[in-house]
Amino acid sequence: MAEKKEKLFDQFPPVSTEEWRAKVDADLKGAPFEKKLVWRTNEGFNVQPMYRAEDIADLKTTSSLPGEFPFVRGTKTDNDWLTRQEILESDPVEANSKALEVLTKGVNSLGFTVAVPSVENIEALLKGIDLEKVEVNFNCCPTKAVGLAKSLVEFLEKNGKTDVFKGSIDFNPLRKALKFGVKLDMEVVVAESKAIVETVKNVPGVKVLAVDSIMLNNAGAYIYQELGYALAWGAEFMTKLTDAGLSADEVAKRIKFNMGVSSNYFMELAKFRAARMLWAEIVKQYNPECCCAAKMVAHAITSRFNMTIYDAHVNLLRSQTESMSAALAGVDSITVTPFDVTYKTPDDFSERIARNQQFLLKEESHLDKVVDPAGGSYYVETLTVSIAKEAWKLFLATVENGGFFALVSDGKVQEEIQAASKKRHDDAARRKEILLGTNQYPNFNEKALDKIETTACDCGCSPEGADAEHSLPKTRMASDFETLRLDTEKALNRPKVFMLTIGNLAMRLARAQFSSNFFGCAGYEIIDNIGFDTVQDGINVALDKKADVVVLCSSDEEYETLAPEAYKSLAGKAEFVVAGAPACMDALKEQGIENFIHVRSNVLETLQEFNKRLLKH
Repeated sequence: MAEKKEKLFDQFPPVSTEEWRAKVDADLKGAPFEKKLVWRTNEGFNVQPMYRAEDIADLKTTSSLPGEFPFVRGTKTDNDWLTRQEILESDPVEANSKALEVLTKGVNSLGFTVAVPSVENIEALLKGIDLEKVEVNFNCCPTKAVGLAKSLVEFLEKNGKTDVFKGSIDFNPLRKALKFGVKLDMEVVVAESKAIVETVKNVPGVKVLAVDSIMLNNAGAYIYQELGYALAWGAEFMTKLTDAGLSADEVAKRIKFNMGVSSNYFMELAKFRAARMLWAEIVKQYNPECCCAAKMVAHAITSRFNMTIYDAHVNLLRSQTESMSAALAGVDSITVTPFDVTYKTPDDFSERIARNQQFLLKEESHLDKVVDPAGGSYYVETLTVSIAKEAWKLFLATVENGGFFALVSDGKVQEEIQAASKKRHDDAARRKEILLGTNQYPNFNEKALDKIETTACDCGCSPEGADAEHSLPKTRMASDFETLRLDTEKALNRPKVFMLTIGNLAMRLARAQFSSNFFGCAGYEIIDNIGFDTVQDGINVALDKKADVVVLCSSDEEYETLAPEAYKSLAGKAEFVVAGAPACMDALKEQGIENFIHVRSNVLETLQEFNKRLLKH
């Protein structure tokens, strides 16, 4: 007798979107749905609290398979990626020794920085490395890139490795313009770009035209900005070099996208899916002979913009989710930035951890075993299309206004990224963007001054023609808070903040925790308390502890009487602060109480003012 299979969901009636919405509205008890549950992203579109099959019914992103044009679901039929490590040693022999060591630890992609391009140095760097199994990537000064390409080709031809070599030369003629605001010489850019492509014509596996949108990411660009400008950057290579006589296939197959990946987990995952789709459509317009030319080669690098000096091990959590986004998105290779890069040259320990973060995703989470695991997700598919639309708007605007190269030369791209970076710094100051351990839940007693070995600035000396106003920002999102806290460490005194907790139990505890986190962001000593029976008891203990700041923590209703009493009793012997924004705030201000901290406060500016008043140098 045939086995009867029961379908579980047949036992339940279907539920419509309208029914779900009615249930949500009922639970909101009159609160506006759009205000409470709909998220307005920095990318310019809304994210709904729920998605259903009907939301992706008309999306074309679900109609292709992995490896099929337009490659939204990946350019491969597997999800394996290369684990890359940057070799920081400058001496070729030492760099080779380090490379051979890390190759025994699971790495299969290397990044070298070449100061002096020569066949001898290439031989020293690659000695003993199996080029059939290892991807090799070179970074050098853009003016030396053609020379490096010639040396590499000569080495490969000499050793019969031209057909097996896989890797890249990071030729980025826009680097100085982006970093320093230097004007571009378009003729030189095109001539050098064409020359390097022609130099490597007999080495099919090397990419030599770099779209380094990681520079924009590390400067604070929003996701749609990085993607939109990356597409415009790549398209400009296509246009200028095909106009110069190269075929679409020759150019497209030499482009490599080195993209950043930040901690916005699903948005970053969707970004790479949208990137492949849009790039394929762009390349198609140049009529390449092979559809394979439209495949984007994407290398993902975890962002430095959101990395921190204080509570630096939280950087591990950030880079772990970032690399996970990139892996699930189907990128070709990943570099995990070591967690300590913000304050020192990464050491063996931090490099090992960075490698192992990728191995955890492969060997324990098996993310390399499933192609496009997010495909078909109502949420991710919708995000993919939404990000694609916003990036495409920016791409079109860039093309219509003269192209990416011209806008970079004029500093217009840099100005847009500066505005985005400033907005993100402001959002961090107000805790609209959270940096765990820096502007929220800091480790009050952590010291960082002694561990800082470098300023983590790799910009070098400003070249001739530099224009700081038209260069990319160089500060991380945490930099302002770190400056604030380092000033506290450098001071002769460490301010003490005393929590005068009194009255309503729940409110005083909640506001004491809030206030402790608030002032902890400046590295002040926090003196918390369970509670006092009278205001005078609290003031007496605060003065006995030699507190520099006394924070009254109670309920809004009790502040009307408690705050004036505490303020008068303190008599100016310490800064007085009320935790909250009570309805009686104006009345309290009339009595001389000036300091209030609450969720709408600009944490950074408030603490900067306290530092000015309290620190002794």
